[in-house]
Amino acid sequence: MVDKRLKKIVRWQITADGEIHIKVPARYPQGDLPRLLKQIEKKYRRTERKRQGRTDEDLKQRADRLIRDAFGKPIPYASIRWVGNMQNRLGSCTNGGATDGHIRLSDRMKGWPDWVVDYVIVHELAHRLHPDHSPAFWADVRAAYTRTDEARAWVKGYFFALGEEAHSED
Repeated sequence: MVDKRLKKIVRWQITADGEIHIKVPARYPQGDLPRLLKQIEKKYRRTERKRQGRTDEDLKQRADRLIRDAFGKPIPYASIRWVGNMQNRLGSCTNGGATDGHIRLSDRMKGWPDWVVDYVIVHELAHRLHPDHSPAFWADVRAAYTRTDEARAWVKGYFFALGEEAHSED
Protein backbone atom coordinates (compact mmCIF):
# COMPACT_ATOMS: atom_id res chain seq x y z
CA MET A 1 0.00 0.00 0.00
CA VAL A 2 1.31 3.45 -0.87
CA ASP A 3 1.30 5.92 2.02
CA LYS A 4 1.74 9.55 0.94
CA ARG A 5 2.72 10.54 4.49
CA LEU A 6 5.85 8.40 4.36
CA LYS A 7 8.90 10.08 2.85
CA LYS A 8 11.75 7.53 3.04
CA ILE A 9 10.96 4.73 5.44
CA VAL A 10 9.06 1.55 4.58
CA ARG A 11 6.79 0.28 7.35
CA TRP A 12 5.46 -3.24 7.79
CA GLN A 13 3.70 -5.20 10.47
CA ILE A 14 2.19 -8.60 11.02
CA THR A 15 -1.48 -8.51 11.96
CA ALA A 16 -3.11 -10.76 14.55
CA ASP A 17 -4.39 -13.04 11.77
CA GLY A 18 -0.88 -13.44 10.31
CA GLU A 19 -1.12 -11.07 7.34
CA ILE A 20 1.81 -8.80 6.54
CA HIS A 21 0.83 -5.19 5.83
CA ILE A 22 3.44 -3.12 4.02
CA LYS A 23 3.37 0.66 3.57
CA VAL A 24 5.80 2.31 1.16
CA PRO A 25 6.40 5.97 0.37
CA ALA A 26 4.64 7.25 -2.76
CA ARG A 27 8.03 7.86 -4.42
CA TYR A 28 9.38 4.39 -3.68
CA PRO A 29 10.96 2.96 -6.87
CA GLN A 30 8.74 0.19 -8.23
CA GLY A 31 11.81 -1.70 -9.45
CA ASP A 32 13.04 -2.01 -5.84
CA LEU A 33 9.88 -3.77 -4.62
CA PRO A 34 11.09 -7.35 -5.28
CA ARG A 35 14.27 -6.70 -3.27
CA LEU A 36 12.21 -5.07 -0.49
CA LEU A 37 9.85 -8.05 -0.33
CA LYS A 38 12.82 -10.45 -0.04
CA GLN A 39 14.25 -8.37 2.84
CA ILE A 40 10.90 -8.37 4.65
CA GLU A 41 10.52 -12.12 4.08
CA LYS A 42 14.00 -12.72 5.52
CA LYS A 43 13.20 -10.65 8.63
CA TYR A 44 9.83 -12.36 9.00
CA ARG A 45 11.39 -15.84 8.82
CA ARG A 46 14.01 -14.86 11.43
CA THR A 47 11.25 -13.61 13.75
CA GLU A 48 9.24 -16.80 13.22
CA ARG A 49 12.27 -18.98 14.03
CA LYS A 50 12.70 -17.01 17.23
CA ARG A 51 9.01 -17.44 18.07
CA GLN A 52 9.17 -21.19 17.52
CA GLY A 53 12.27 -21.48 19.69
CA ARG A 54 10.66 -19.82 22.68
CA THR A 55 9.23 -22.61 24.80
CA ASP A 56 7.94 -22.88 28.35
CA GLU A 57 11.27 -24.47 29.27
CA ASP A 58 13.05 -21.44 27.80
CA LEU A 59 10.90 -19.20 30.00
CA LYS A 60 11.79 -21.23 33.10
CA GLN A 61 15.51 -20.99 32.35
CA ARG A 62 15.23 -17.25 31.76
CA ALA A 63 13.19 -16.70 34.94
CA ASP A 64 15.71 -18.69 36.99
CA ARG A 65 18.61 -16.72 35.47
CA LEU A 66 16.86 -13.40 36.16
CA ILE A 67 16.12 -14.39 39.76
CA ARG A 68 19.78 -15.28 40.28
CA ASP A 69 21.36 -12.37 38.37
CA ALA A 70 18.83 -9.54 38.72
CA PHE A 71 17.20 -10.08 42.10
CA GLY A 72 20.06 -11.85 43.86
CA LYS A 73 17.66 -13.54 46.27
CA PRO A 74 15.28 -16.48 45.96
CA ILE A 75 11.85 -15.75 44.55
CA PRO A 76 9.65 -18.84 44.67
CA TYR A 77 7.25 -19.48 41.84
CA ALA A 78 5.41 -22.64 40.78
CA SER A 79 5.50 -22.34 36.98
CA ILE A 80 5.97 -19.96 34.08
CA ARG A 81 4.44 -20.58 30.68
CA TRP A 82 3.22 -19.03 27.45
CA VAL A 83 -0.55 -18.71 27.00
CA GLY A 84 -2.61 -17.72 24.00
CA ASN A 85 -5.70 -16.37 25.75
CA MET A 86 -4.43 -13.01 27.04
CA GLN A 87 -6.06 -10.20 25.11
CA ASN A 88 -5.28 -7.13 27.21
CA ARG A 89 -2.32 -8.16 29.36
CA LEU A 90 1.21 -9.25 28.70
CA GLY A 91 1.53 -11.31 31.85
CA SER A 92 -0.04 -12.33 35.10
CA CYS A 93 1.15 -13.79 38.37
CA THR A 94 -1.12 -15.52 40.86
CA ASN A 95 -0.51 -14.97 44.56
CA GLY A 96 -2.45 -17.33 46.81
CA GLY A 97 -4.96 -20.05 46.16
CA ALA A 98 -4.62 -23.25 44.17
CA THR A 99 -2.56 -21.56 41.45
CA ASP A 100 -0.20 -19.70 43.78
CA GLY A 101 3.01 -18.79 41.99
CA HIS A 102 1.77 -19.49 38.47
CA ILE A 103 3.15 -16.95 35.98
CA ARG A 104 1.61 -16.70 32.54
CA LEU A 105 2.93 -14.65 29.62
CA SER A 106 1.07 -13.74 26.45
CA ASP A 107 2.40 -15.64 23.46
CA ARG A 108 2.05 -12.47 21.37
CA MET A 109 5.45 -11.54 22.88
CA LYS A 110 7.27 -14.55 21.44
CA GLY A 111 8.70 -12.48 18.59
CA TRP A 112 9.66 -9.53 20.77
CA PRO A 113 13.26 -8.63 21.65
CA ASP A 114 14.76 -10.69 24.49
CA TRP A 115 15.37 -7.63 26.67
CA VAL A 116 11.67 -6.67 26.54
CA VAL A 117 10.52 -10.21 27.39
CA ASP A 118 13.05 -10.24 30.24
CA TYR A 119 11.48 -7.04 31.58
CA VAL A 120 8.01 -8.65 31.57
CA ILE A 121 9.40 -11.70 33.37
CA VAL A 122 11.05 -9.47 36.01
CA HIS A 123 7.80 -7.52 36.35
CA GLU A 124 5.81 -10.70 37.02
CA LEU A 125 8.44 -12.11 39.38
CA ALA A 126 8.34 -8.86 41.36
CA HIS A 127 4.64 -9.53 41.96
CA ARG A 128 5.76 -12.50 44.08
CA LEU A 129 7.24 -9.86 46.41
CA HIS A 130 4.59 -7.16 45.95
CA PRO A 131 1.01 -7.95 44.85
CA ASP A 132 0.40 -4.40 43.59
CA HIS A 133 2.19 -1.68 41.60
CA SER A 134 3.28 0.22 44.70
CA PRO A 135 6.37 2.44 44.84
CA ALA A 136 8.19 -0.46 46.53
CA PHE A 137 7.23 -2.74 43.64
CA TRP A 138 8.63 -0.30 41.05
CA ALA A 139 11.77 0.26 43.11
CA ASP A 140 12.42 -3.50 43.13
CA VAL A 141 11.69 -3.85 39.40
CA ARG A 142 13.99 -0.95 38.48
CA ALA A 143 16.74 -2.19 40.80
CA ALA A 144 16.49 -5.70 39.33
CA TYR A 145 16.23 -4.63 35.69
CA THR A 146 18.05 -1.51 34.58
CA ARG A 147 16.25 -1.38 31.21
CA THR A 148 12.78 -1.13 32.80
CA ASP A 149 11.93 2.35 31.51
CA GLU A 150 13.29 1.56 28.04
CA ALA A 151 11.29 -1.69 27.87
CA ARG A 152 8.10 0.01 29.05
CA ALA A 153 8.56 2.65 26.34
CA TRP A 154 9.10 -0.11 23.75
CA VAL A 155 5.86 -1.83 24.80
CA LYS A 156 3.90 1.44 24.65
CA GLY A 157 5.36 2.18 21.20
CA TYR A 158 4.48 -1.32 20.00
CA PHE A 159 0.84 -0.94 20.96
CA PHE A 160 0.72 2.62 19.64
CA ALA A 161 1.96 1.38 16.24
CA LEU A 162 -0.83 -1.22 16.22
CA GLY A 163 -3.40 1.42 17.13
CA GLU A 164 -4.11 -0.36 20.42
CA GLU A 165 -4.03 0.89 23.97
CA ALA A 166 -1.22 -0.51 26.11
CA HIS A 167 -2.43 -2.07 29.36
CA SER A 168 -1.67 0.37 32.17
CA GLU A 169 0.67 -0.90 34.89
CA ASP A 170 0.78 2.12 37.15
